[in-house]
Amino acid sequence: MAGSPCNPCYDNFILTTDSYKNTHYLQYPPGTTTVYSYFESRGGKHPQTVFFGLQYILKRYFLGKVVTLEKIEQAKAIFDVHVGPNIFNYEGWKYILEKYDGHLPLRIKAVPEGTVMPTKNVLFTVENTDPKCYWLTNFVEAVLVQTWYPMTVCSSSRAQKEVLVKYLDETADNLDSLPFKLNDFGFRGSTSVESSSIGGVAHLVNFQGTDTLSALVMAREYYGCEMAGFSIPAAEHSTITSWTKDGEADAFRNMLAKFPKGIVSCVCDSYDLWNACEHIWGEELKELVELRGNSGAGIVVLRPDSGDPPTILLRVLEILGSKFGTVTNSKGYKLLPPYLRVIQADSVSYDSLITILEHLKKNMWSADNLIFGSGGGLIQRVDRDTQKCAYKCSYAVINGKGVNVYKSPITDLGKKSKRGSLTLEMENEQFLTKEEGKGSPDKDLLVTVYENGHLLKDYSLSEIRERAEIPLVREKNSKK
Repeated sequence: MAGSPCNPCYDNFILTTDSYKNTHYLQYPPGTTTVYSYFESRGGKHPQTVFFGLQYILKRYFLGKVVTLEKIEQAKAIFDVHVGPNIFNYEGWKYILEKYDGHLPLRIKAVPEGTVMPTKNVLFTVENTDPKCYWLTNFVEAVLVQTWYPMTVCSSSRAQKEVLVKYLDETADNLDSLPFKLNDFGFRGSTSVESSSIGGVAHLVNFQGTDTLSALVMAREYYGCEMAGFSIPAAEHSTITSWTKDGEADAFRNMLAKFPKGIVSCVCDSYDLWNACEHIWGEELKELVELRGNSGAGIVVLRPDSGDPPTILLRVLEILGSKFGTVTNSKGYKLLPPYLRVIQADSVSYDSLITILEHLKKNMWSADNLIFGSGGGLIQRVDRDTQKCAYKCSYAVINGKGVNVYKSPITDLGKKSKRGSLTLEMENEQFLTKEEGKGSPDKDLLVTVYENGHLLKDYSLSEIRERAEIPLVREKNSKK
């Protein structure tokens, strides 16, 4: 059956593009033999991007024999009805199949994954390696541009990490808790299993806390990391409310009994958050919590899950501080006992993090009291325009002559594109994209990662993490 799981159309590389791309081989000037294009972030919410995710796309869609006669025929049958007969580039695909055994005659150069880049710089370039396949360079635009998603999630996650580093540095004694300060709870809010895994791995470049299991599988398969993230036993509303309102304390007690060691998290707003914090945890279960902590068995993390986060969190901390006591750290900020913490996992985003942490700082509470979890705000509430990602042709060879190609729309100069062949170089400790072939190939930071069906560079998650690390964190880690 057409489109059945055993032969899905979306596994046909020829169909992983925009419909109109299939007509472009007829539109380039006669005599075109080379088309050279590039990908960049033209700006956006964050001034820096973390380049990440191209490797997954290359491994998933570009390696080896991706063109077969069956796929050509399938694509032609669809296109003949979808757009019209006698337009599909049948001979072009047959040429790739016969001359290259279905491997794509392309060369892709890219900045190493994990590189933190100012916007408006080239991130990768693409060019055909066979003059008869000039049309292929921009045919692959649609699937390659999907790099915007892992790159944007990774950049947003790192921007939130910078916020956390700032407030920890100002209000905490150390950064030891940082790797698990922001946890990925985004699986259910993602658009698909694949997107949750891609976005989930992008977050794991910066942190190690996640409940998105699909991300662990992707990190293992595509980035060589045996175990990229970790989680803990945690309650949800169903496991608490099934004990009924009168049994809420028993539900909490059960969590402590069933998970006697390690970190355990309990949601506390099923009914009356203030009662749960003050009377159940702060009185009825207080001895059990203290005993657990003082014996070194583990940490209890309480989760308010509704209301205005800055207001709710401050009141929760004040209640718990009054019941369990606090210490004042070396920076002069209040801290709950080390066996008790609070997690905010509702309405967490880059902007809300700043609001929450600034509010608590003003009230002299250390950021070390809090852990965060984020779902939609982390791996779903982004789009290609968040970092204004674009893929444009900048150079071509036509009738043996090199031509600098660009766009410069008078209606929006923000979309002005780069010209000519490009290099990415370092000048005065700053990244700089050189245009029109004026750069030095010897200084080019772009690395050939793919050529004619083969992956030439395979980055591990560990080296990507090191490359993306925040300088202050790297500095403090080196002193340990």
